[in-house]
Amino acid sequence: MYLALGLIACLASRPTVAQKKPAAPGSDVVVFKNGDRLTGTLESSVGSDLVFKSDIFGDLTISMEDIKEVRSPNSFVVLKKNEKVTRKPTPATTIEITDDSVKQTSGAGETVPAKSIGYIVDGATYNKELNGNPGPFKGWNGAITGGATVLQSTSYGQSFTAGVSLFRTIPDVAYLPLRTRTTFNLLETYGKLTQPVVPNPTHLPDSVAKTNIFHTDFEHDKYLTSRFYLLGGLAYDHNYSQGLDFQQIYGGGAGYTILLDAVQQLDAKAALHYERQNFIQYAPPAISSQNQNLIGSTIGETYKRKLPAKILFTQSGTYIQSWNNTDAWSAIGAFGLTLPVYHRLALSVNFLDNYLNNPALGYNKNSLQFVTGVTYTLR
Repeated sequence: MYLALGLIACLASRPTVAQKKPAAPGSDVVVFKNGDRLTGTLESSVGSDLVFKSDIFGDLTISMEDIKEVRSPNSFVVLKKNEKVTRKPTPATTIEITDDSVKQTSGAGETVPAKSIGYIVDGATYNKELNGNPGPFKGWNGAITGGATVLQSTSYGQSFTAGVSLFRTIPDVAYLPLRTRTTFNLLETYGKLTQPVVPNPTHLPDSVAKTNIFHTDFEHDKYLTSRFYLLGGLAYDHNYSQGLDFQQIYGGGAGYTILLDAVQQLDAKAALHYERQNFIQYAPPAISSQNQNLIGSTIGETYKRKLPAKILFTQSGTYIQSWNNTDAWSAIGAFGLTLPVYHRLALSVNFLDNYLNNPALGYNKNSLQFVTGVTYTLR
């Protein structure tokens, strides 16, 4: 009894020695130059900046300059800067990262300097993006915009603007060439202003002015190279201010990405199409414009650029020419700015100009809109 109590007292009086908790099996380990360590998961790298998910601190971005080494049992694909990436698979290998290089410890065993690293991607993610084909309702990105104006006085009325702009690219990563791209756009502007006759001793009816402009388009691109693609699309328009009851366009053609980098993108497109124009019809003896079936060509360009403070500038121009009636041509120009406000909310400012050379009788050829609204970005 006394011997057992003596042993317990002896053990209790010994100083405790702190031991480092070993990394969990399969965990990645980052060793910093100052000796600190982090365990977690090495997810990817853009240039020399590692994206590391720590078990304690969550997602972190760590520069290779601060790292002594990274150890991981997983396999990664290493892509160099300015490397011409194709759809041919690049094999994943185990790697060893130090402050000045990334060494492939299997496969070819190549060592790549940190300054030459374009991307490091884990093998599972790389193969999924390279060969995956998400369902039709997955992978969409874009924004939804809405705005309203209400006037209540002697004159009274409202105007509403709603817009949806969606796109989907496959794959949805910067380090692989596109296979397909799909875009969908919708814009509706509706307004009604009532102006009573003042004074009105003979009880004349109020004057009512309406605005109803609708546009939607859909396009699917199939890339044959990293920049050249075939396209098919459709567009529907209704513009009360030009007497255009309904216009529909169906066509196909080709496009080319002229500029493409982290800041800007410029695309040029050309297509052949069938076009149907229906104009507002009046009861006789009033004269109505004749509806038309047209065969023509579409030439257009789209440009977007990221500005400082995360401001996005977009611009597009389209020229639509009919060949069986050369007077039936139109042009569309658009400029837009999206200014971030809070998280996914932003202020949008858009300028739209729609020119129709053959509007309905009595209507102007040009339709100009200046639209502002609140935009919500999906992701």
